[in-house]
Amino acid sequence: MSEPQAPSSGPPASGAPASGPPRRPSLAKRAIPWLLAAACFAYLYSRVNAAAAREGLTAFTFLANVFATVNWVAWLSLMIPYSFFFFLVDTAVVWRVINWFNARVRYRDILPIRGSAYILSIVNEQVGKGAMALYLNRRDGVPGWEVGSSMLFVMFCEFYYLLTWATIGYFLTGDTLPSEFALIPYLAFGALVFLAAWLLYFSGRIGAGITLRERPILLAFRKAKLRHYLGIVALRSPALLAAVVVYTTALHLFGVEAKFVEMLGYLPVIFFGAAIPTPMRAAAITLWVTLFPDRPAEMTAFGIVQHNFFIFFNAAIGMIFLRRANRELLEERPAET
Repeated sequence: MSEPQAPSSGPPASGAPASGPPRRPSLAKRAIPWLLAAACFAYLYSRVNAAAAREGLTAFTFLANVFATVNWVAWLSLMIPYSFFFFLVDTAVVWRVINWFNARVRYRDILPIRGSAYILSIVNEQVGKGAMALYLNRRDGVPGWEVGSSMLFVMFCEFYYLLTWATIGYFLTGDTLPSEFALIPYLAFGALVFLAAWLLYFSGRIGAGITLRERPILLAFRKAKLRHYLGIVALRSPALLAAVVVYTTALHLFGVEAKFVEMLGYLPVIFFGAAIPTPMRAAAITLWVTLFPDRPAEMTAFGIVQHNFFIFFNAAIGMIFLRRANRELLEERPAET
């Protein structure tokens, strides 16, 4: 690993963002996630209602019957340890990137802000990342633009991490996956070509006249080498492999048969859906029903509790660290001499 470089002084004042309150997104932009969620839930209701009608039941009763059959103690014994494990892995990713590109920070000092950011992420994941930038700026003096750059790097690597495992899952179980999954190898190839060009551009080997790479928000990409991208994919991977075991076992509790190797193909695509900004993770829930079309009630119930428990329990983990995070955000840093 290369030694972290000292934080740069950033661009001149003329390149700084304009002062004043940030502009609120337009009404149309704020409405889009809700409209997508409404469309998803309308689709889910139609599928559940059709299955319930065949049994002579209402959609509500049909779903209630599914919930009544689940062993919730066994389900919680899966989800609670997995949520803590994910939190530790997720924090390790942020810690590693901050130490690569910004400043030397101990792992245990990242835990409070990463956990507390989960509370804000209930509303908006990007707000949670912004809170981490503010925390590191106040606590360690790291310029906000530099931390923002590192968070962009994490998000960029998240795409390649999921695509890597989606591709592995496809080659292991392609014959059992829906036909649409045949696009995954082509997407992976295109993503690799893009990554090669991306690395060449930020190393200065191509696009010498394009100054985009000099922007402060792209600092992490200027510093990053291929080993950094591969390192984040490797560091993230235990969380996905654990999820394969947890989600497959949880599906069995909902009366749905699935194999571990099949879930390796499904989960990366589901997690892509979970990244779509829709309330209640509606897009991810809809994908479960699409992938298991013969079990709409079970998959709707499964998707709702699985994804939303994960979000809210992570926020509960954040509450453990909230007092410390607030204290370190609000206390005055001693003046440097």
